[in-house]
Amino acid sequence: MSQKKDRHVMEALGKTRVVVEDGKVVEVGQPKTDYCPIFAKVRNITQFTSESVKGNIEFRIEDFGMFTALREIEMEIFVGFGASETFMTALHRGLLDACVTACEGAGTVITSSPTLAQGIGSRISGLVETTPIPELISRIEKAGGTVLDPKTAALDQVAGVEKAVDMGHKQIGVSVVCAPDVRKMRQLEKEHGVEIVTFGVHVTGMGHEEAKELINLVDITTGCSSGSIREHIKGHALAQFGTAIPIFAITQRGKEMLLERAKEVTDPVLINTMELPVLPEDKQPRPLI
Repeated sequence: MSQKKDRHVMEALGKTRVVVEDGKVVEVGQPKTDYCPIFAKVRNITQFTSESVKGNIEFRIEDFGMFTALREIEMEIFVGFGASETFMTALHRGLLDACVTACEGAGTVITSSPTLAQGIGSRISGLVETTPIPELISRIEKAGGTVLDPKTAALDQVAGVEKAVDMGHKQIGVSVVCAPDVRKMRQLEKEHGVEIVTFGVHVTGMGHEEAKELINLVDITTGCSSGSIREHIKGHALAQFGTAIPIFAITQRGKEMLLERAKEVTDPVLINTMELPVLPEDKQPRPLI
């Protein structure tokens, strides 16, 4: 009987659907956006096409073993104020005692290790579906991670938060992709008397009503290539970090966490007061969806 292939589905670079099986890219959809300033700057990708997306995913497989048992789980800083970087700093500085994140081949992961939080989240895109890679799960566990469901590699951030609470954690950071999940987390926060700091990620293509609800629920969110987030954030953001792919702090605790992160960013930082959001047209991803 042949061994079942491992299979991973990710939405990456312009929310393009990519399927990887046994370390090989087997399917690439059509990008939903054309251009992202981060990929233009870091990887010199000035136009998203199926070919450029495939090339980037193959580069990640080659570069740090993404989707394989050899995947690196401690990595360099990729962006200044991403979710994994922010949680890494918050764990370092005692603002959080655990975070709930996601990793291909493992699914939802709970960890108190700053380096692991950064390493598994650093260069991941929107993970939609994944299957277990046992060797990777074993390495994550040895590095201080708790995999929510090693048998299925389930992606379930709400269950991840519940598990973190069961483990005794009181200040939990979590990456979130939809408003209904955050609603459940706010309920868990009340029920258990814990603090759950939510960071909205992968919001490109989110509808207007959900974007409005998300903004009213999360502590921090990225703007990604979302027109809805940019449209509805006015009057809600307490701070903004970056202008091309902006990160918005919506609550005081979100603002404090990002300001702590700013202390560890090695590039020069401009701090100013002004009406938010600040979104220079020539710097935005294209098109916003």
